[in-house]
Amino acid sequence: MAGRKQHPQLYELAKLGAQARLQDLIHEAKLLIDLFPHLRDSVDRDELPATFLLKRGRDRADAKAPGQKKRRKPHWTAAQRAAVAARMKKYWAKRKKAESKGD
Repeated sequence: MAGRKQHPQLYELAKLGAQARLQDLIHEAKLLIDLFPHLRDSVDRDELPATFLLKRGRDRADAKAPGQKKRRKPHWTAAQRAAVAARMKKYWAKRKKAESKGD
C-alpha cells in the first residue's frame, strides 16, 4: 500500500495491466474449455469468481427466456413496394438529368 501513495500513476498503470491480463486469462480459459469440454467439470464451482458465476447465470436465463424469437423485419406490402419504386424512379431520373446537364 505504501507504493500506491508514492506513485499513484504507476499504481493505475499496474491496475490496468492486471485487468488486461485477467481478461486474457479468461479468454484463454474459454478457448481451452471449448477445445476440451471435459475440463469444464475439473474446476470447483466455489473457486470461480462471483462475477463469472453471475454472468454465467444471466446467460442461461437469457437463453431459457420463453417467447423470445429472433426479430424479423416486417414484409412490405405490394402498395409500399410500388410507392418506393415510384419514388426511386423519380430520384434516378432527376439524377440522370442533372448528370447530362453537367457534361
